[in-house]
Amino acid sequence: MRKRIWEIYNKFYFIGAGGVSMSALAKFLIAKGATVAGSDSSDSVYVRELKALGAEISAGNGFESIKDYDVIVYTDAIKENNSQLAEARGLSKEILSRGQLLTEISRDFNKVIAVSGCHGKTTVTSMLAHIFSAANKDFCAHIGGRDTVFSNFYYCGNSYFLTEACEYKQNFLLLKPDLAVVLNTDPDHLECYGSAENLRLAYMRFAGSAQISVTPYGDLPISGLTFGYDKNADYSVEDVAENNGKYSFCICEKGVNACEIALNIYGRHNVLNALAATAAARAAGISFADIKRGLSSFSGVERRFEHIGNVNGAEIIADYAHHPDEIEAALATAKSIIKGKLFVVFQPHTYSRTKNLFNDFVKVFSPIENLLIYRTFAAREYFDDKGSALTLSQSIPCSQYGDDIADIEEFMCRAGKCDVVLALGAGDIYDLAKTAVKKLSR
Repeated sequence: MRKRIWEIYNKFYFIGAGGVSMSALAKFLIAKGATVAGSDSSDSVYVRELKALGAEISAGNGFESIKDYDVIVYTDAIKENNSQLAEARGLSKEILSRGQLLTEISRDFNKVIAVSGCHGKTTVTSMLAHIFSAANKDFCAHIGGRDTVFSNFYYCGNSYFLTEACEYKQNFLLLKPDLAVVLNTDPDHLECYGSAENLRLAYMRFAGSAQISVTPYGDLPISGLTFGYDKNADYSVEDVAENNGKYSFCICEKGVNACEIALNIYGRHNVLNALAATAAARAAGISFADIKRGLSSFSGVERRFEHIGNVNGAEIIADYAHHPDEIEAALATAKSIIKGKLFVVFQPHTYSRTKNLFNDFVKVFSPIENLLIYRTFAAREYFDDKGSALTLSQSIPCSQYGDDIADIEEFMCRAGKCDVVLALGAGDIYDLAKTAVKKLSR
């Protein structure tokens, strides 16, 4: 068997070490005894976790030399003209993208379960981690968010590797999973694929590359396990009931009632997430008793309909939703628990996504009477007026535009007792909202 990269090299440097996936991969290498260092522009919780494990992470954009390191790992958020990346190329260093290192790490495990889809990946991967833990399985979990128990990384053995499989730039096609999960094929990252059909074909390639696939019933024309509300799906549900935004239901396997589940997280969309996790767990031979215990122990992921505080008696909730379908689900969940008025702060994530799905964003937000569109989180992109937050705000009735945290604070102060303020987006809106809540709660 060929040697793993951490058996060949010892010193790894991560450009963008604080990213949720990057830091999880760095944690794995530390667990393998490698020396890890890196740079990141923010002092995130993941940076602090890496430092606690002994990694040297520099602040800012990383101006120190990488010459003393064997392997340089970079995230897709890093621009091509990054000085450290340029130096690594000039020194002919071993250079790996985040996706390439993830693939290399996945090869260290007996079985790989990879979860893809425009939305729901983090929740389902976390659900699977709880299920595998309840079943006392040896596994490693690479999670694209902060699970309340496992954070973004957990390692207790090499039997199974549970990982998110990101579709951005076709990264998920680098993986060779034994079990491929496709949660949905909704259009996203069209700047990479050119069309929704090309993206759909990529999902088909991903699902078809695995020994077993789990896909939404009626979505992809490939053989494998299916899940959905339709009774003809391999895994379906009956007796769905809602109680203050949380759902209980009976899971059916091949049409036969098999297990009653009561979720401890908000949102009807999580019924399907639980079904997908169940289908994957059953394919791995896990009993329904362990599935029930695992799903019952799952209490959520940071930034997934997370309560972050109260202002003037209004509840402030943060959610990672940044795609129109995710936003629609978050709004529906908020409306199911609200007793007063709903206030929404939304930060668009990338100009290209906003431009490519512009009409969908307008449609989902137009019914909202109290709406603040905050400046775009550009991530890896340059300004594009057609996909800017200001342009989006100008196209939505009753919305206002904001570009300073003071605008968020003023907006939150309009809410009162029994109201809900929903802060949506995948950028720094989470930190901004938490900072505003902390200031206004003094």
